[in-house]
Amino acid sequence: MGDHKIRVAILDDYQGIAIEKLAHLSSRIDATSFPDTLPPDSESALIDRLQPYHVISCMRERTALPGRVIRSLGNLKLVLTTGMKNSAIDMAACAERGITVAGARGIGNSQGAKPPTSLDSTLQHTWALILGIVRNIARDDARVKSLGAWETSFATGLSGKTLGLLGFGKLGADTARVAVLAFGMKVVTWSSSLTQADADKKARAFGLREGVFRVTASKEELLQVSDVVSIHYVLSERSRNLLTAKELALMKPSSYLINTSRGPLVDQEALLDTLKHGRIRGAALDVYNVEPLPLDSEWRTTPWGENGSSEVLLSPHMGYVEEGVMHRWYEDTFANLENWLDGKELDTKLN
Repeated sequence: MGDHKIRVAILDDYQGIAIEKLAHLSSRIDATSFPDTLPPDSESALIDRLQPYHVISCMRERTALPGRVIRSLGNLKLVLTTGMKNSAIDMAACAERGITVAGARGIGNSQGAKPPTSLDSTLQHTWALILGIVRNIARDDARVKSLGAWETSFATGLSGKTLGLLGFGKLGADTARVAVLAFGMKVVTWSSSLTQADADKKARAFGLREGVFRVTASKEELLQVSDVVSIHYVLSERSRNLLTAKELALMKPSSYLINTSRGPLVDQEALLDTLKHGRIRGAALDVYNVEPLPLDSEWRTTPWGENGSSEVLLSPHMGYVEEGVMHRWYEDTFANLENWLDGKELDTKLN
């Protein structure tokens, strides 16, 4: 590769779909894919890995790019990220260095109707996890295949049960709509600024009656009355550890916790303790404090559903990893790269 080429590092492309989308730029760039995510405590190794590159393409909130990393990369000129925000990138450090950060909307080359988004994907994954844990799908599949077991326990029905939603933005509201229309569930919801008027407005938009989504007086009340609690909260310093041991202790012994939002919204040690001692029936998780999960993580190694522990269903942060969504994100990302190479203005700049 000639020295005149722009060097591009592609981080965390687990499915290996990014490089082929850069083929038309091969005369102008030298792209390298790094599908393995380095652990969070490997900043020095990350700096060594990225030192030669002018452009970094990253998947939203997988590999973090903190200030020390940004300031150590003398060749870096452009950071590309999927999505229109990425809290894992130190925007101030990028601005300080004059490094442009550009997001991707995930529209891609689609024609006609607006394509499904990552929110649509996460909605479906949320319900896959809810149904998977209450109906023991993964556990029964494993036991049928490995042990020859057959009907060893009961599934939990959802009709008439109460779904509690922590957070009621678009994703939370869509989850509530499915609960009411598909399963006949009751819905309660809470967030720090949510009012009943807000919830009623969303109900009317779905063609549902006012009051069908009931806003509880407190987070604590929601936890006490819900049979399934699903988290749809934005992670911030205020919302970190939204659920601690104190809150988890309020949940019904028969209840389930679903988290497709962000791992640090729940105190991980408190949740592990709650589940190891079987204080709730189960949890289905798509997000964790450290991702990918280390091989020796207790989430991987604990024999869930045995010796009095709760049932636990794990998925590897798949909420937004839908085929069409991922392809469109990379299409938008590399359209930004091509525009940057051509000296054009980027209309999705984040800093």
